[in-house]
Amino acid sequence: AQDLTSYGSDIYGKRNLAEMLDQLSDVEGLDWIRLHYAFPSQFPMEVFDVMNAKPNICKYLDIPLQHISDNMLKTMRRGITKARTEDLIHQIRAKVPGIAIRTTMLVGHPGETQKDFDDLMNFVNDFKFDRLGVFTYSHEENTHAYTLADDISEEIKQERAEQLMELQQGISFEINKNKIGNTYKVLFDRKEGDYFIGRTEFDSPEVDNEVLVNAKTNYVRIGDFANINIKSVEAYDLHGDVVNS
Repeated sequence: AQDLTSYGSDIYGKRNLAEMLDQLSDVEGLDWIRLHYAFPSQFPMEVFDVMNAKPNICKYLDIPLQHISDNMLKTMRRGITKARTEDLIHQIRAKVPGIAIRTTMLVGHPGETQKDFDDLMNFVNDFKFDRLGVFTYSHEENTHAYTLADDISEEIKQERAEQLMELQQGISFEINKNKIGNTYKVLFDRKEGDYFIGRTEFDSPEVDNEVLVNAKTNYVRIGDFANINIKSVEAYDLHGDVVNS
């Protein structure tokens, strides 16, 4: 959704995401329901009660934070502060232990100082998100930011993006190392070369980690689930074998 958090506001006059999820989860044949693009501002916390109660709602949340410094959050008109953002992440992790949080960050926005960027780096280092993507600011017409001076050079934008992704790569590798020896339910999307490639409930297609299974020693059906024991990991990939029941 463009803003999943606001679901129901235009139809029912209230945010109704939790009730919709509760009803969707009862539909036969829906094995995984995944929450994408839920804004942090005014997040309906009752969603996590449903997530805990319903096994087919993935313990996964895509929540685009964009930045953390109050200066940037205000300029970007995000409707939230650094303190409230940090408190929200703490609350989410307390309500759903083991939840995978994906977020996206924007660097090089007009007015972003070195201190703003340093605050962002420190935030990512401290909170250690399971999944994180980084975009560089692009000066587009018909946007609020277009009225601001595009005062960050392309070189600095790219440098900041690379620094942030380098930090995230290390975080992702450390998180993945803790998965070695664990068994996960994996949905297999395709076969490439010698590998079947799938993903866990903690991963969205195309943007998150992938699970690779050697096709020479294992067999799975594309479009089906299989239990996979993780044997080794990389920063963004897990390698494992099928666990035969």
